[in-house]
Amino acid sequence: MKIHIRKFTPVAATIAFLIAGTAPVLAQTPASEPVAQDAKATAMEAKKQARKDARAKRKAEHKAARAKNTAEIKKLEGAGYNPTAGDSTSYPQNLQNAEKKATAPSGASQ
Repeated sequence: MKIHIRKFTPVAATIAFLIAGTAPVLAQTPASEPVAQDAKATAMEAKKQARKDARAKRKAEHKAARAKNTAEIKKLEGAGYNPTAGDSTSYPQNLQNAEKKATAPSGASQ
């Protein structure tokens, strides 16, 4: 029986050594996952910020376009154009006359 134990002891020691050596390797795998999760979270935050910036840019462009249109309407109204007038048949002519007045030099009024 001693002969079998002597042969078994080195084999058992080798197996124990291999198992003990792989346990820390397996234990370290989850430790590297937070780095990947942090990178993923950073990428998501960057994407979220890019969407937010794009939305702010679109909002600013819309606001500028609306201000330009409002200023143009005010200028035409100042030149005599009335968009709420009930006579829709003379609409194009009224608008063209107001545009001519608005674009004419300020000293040359009729």
